[in-house]
Amino acid sequence: MNEIIYKSIGIIHSPFKDMEGIPIQPTASKGIAGTAEVKPQYADGLKDIDGFSHIILLYHFHLSNGPLLHVKPFLDNTLRGIFSTRAPRRPNSIGLSIVRLTGVENNALYIEDVDIVDGTPLLDIKPYVPQFDHRDVNNIGWLSKNVNNVHKTKADNRFK
Repeated sequence: MNEIIYKSIGIIHSPFKDMEGIPIQPTASKGIAGTAEVKPQYADGLKDIDGFSHIILLYHFHLSNGPLLHVKPFLDNTLRGIFSTRAPRRPNSIGLSIVRLTGVENNALYIEDVDIVDGTPLLDIKPYVPQFDHRDVNNIGWLSKNVNNVHKTKADNRFK
């Protein structure tokens, strides 16, 4: 396989200066504000994004110290395969968050429900469209026993 190289299109700003204590999912960070600052050469690509209430941010887990194939996720004490978790120590350190878009000004997107560390490199932005993105699911694997703890669980330093 050929090497794939992505370049950051911007940077995400949030009140979280490191991973410890951060909400572990956007649904657990309701109302927490931040910005996604797009580099000036990409600002024209933000045309019409203000018509969406939510956007998908794809970003690079820049604080990850390399991949692990088994991790203890925040909502469990059992070693799990990395691909059955949302942990940051992935072979390709790509994160995804669905956030509320509250405003657009020049090359800055004002967002809420942020669960991302300040200074995180932004890779891409996509509009969230429920008719495309929402799915009714039957099974959520090992998460079914602890998924309701997402609002009270905060990140610790286990993935540094």
